[in-house]
Parts: sequence; C-alpha cells; structure tokens
Amino acid sequence: MTSLRDPEGRRVVTDLVPAGTPRVFPVGRLDYDAEGLLLLTNDGLLANRLLHPRYEIPRVYEAEVERHVGPRDLERWRRGVTLPDGPAVPSAVRILSHGKASTWLSVTFREGRYREVKRYCKALGHPVMRLRRVQFGPLRLGTLPLGRTRALTGAELEQVRNLLDPGR
Repeated sequence: MTSLRDPEGRRVVTDLVPAGTPRVFPVGRLDYDAEGLLLLTNDGLLANRLLHPRYEIPRVYEAEVERHVGPRDLERWRRGVTLPDGPAVPSAVRILSHGKASTWLSVTFREGRYREVKRYCKALGHPVMRLRRVQFGPLRLGTLPLGRTRALTGAELEQVRNLLDPGR
C-alpha cells in the first residue's frame, strides 16, 4: 500500500524501509494493483517539485492493455481523451510488444492525476491488465525486484537536486 498506515492492517510501503532509516514518506502513489518505481523521501520541497503539475515531471508507465493496439492506432492514443476531470494527453505513447490478447505500451504523462493511465486506456477501449511505473523524472526503476528498496546513487541524487535548482 502506498500509504503510511492501512486501516485493514495490510503492509504499507514504509514497512519495506530498513529499520533505523529516518522517517520518510512516499512521493505520489501507486494503486494497490500497480507496481514500480516509488520514491520515498523526507524532503518536502523535492516532493512538491516532483508532484506539482506545473513542473511537468514525466512519469513513464508500462501498461499491458486488453486487445491488440497497432501502429495505426497510435495517432488516436497520442491525441488523448477527455476524462471527467479534464483532458488526458500523454507526452509519448509507443508499442513495446504484443501478446495473444494484449499489448504492452509505454505511456508517458506529465501530471499524476488519480488513476490517469488506467482511466485513459479504458476510455480508448483498452482496459489495463497490468501497470508498472518505470520512470519518475530522472529516476528509472531498472532491474530492482518487486518489493525491494535501495538508496539513490550519487548520480541520481545529483539529477534529483537539479530538479530543485535547474540552474546548477
């Protein structure tokens, strides 16, 4: 759960943090049935910079959607759709692979609205079967296994700090 506590007693994301680590909180969230990159920090300024829509920090997702999406369909996907809370227009969409009855897509959004990827795909007639965030701003998930954590590297810390002070 991308929460600091769960009334149903399920494990929460901070349960994955090693004992003795300073108190941290998740930057953004992932739905219970989604997986992928989630940054934990104690830096409120950084969290705001990553989350506020005005900064347009890209979030890249890999989504397995129902049915076949072909190259000719991509123009429609790139135009976006209107959801009840406004337009949802990705900054990038590309096909990664096809299964028998599904397609894996890479979808990039620069907001972070509530279940945006799932609602967007469903509006296009291709409900999401599986969803993982593979990039958030300059940070990439890489090969980190599900349920594991790691500290940022020095290079990643520098990239994140550059978000706070782009002129550095």
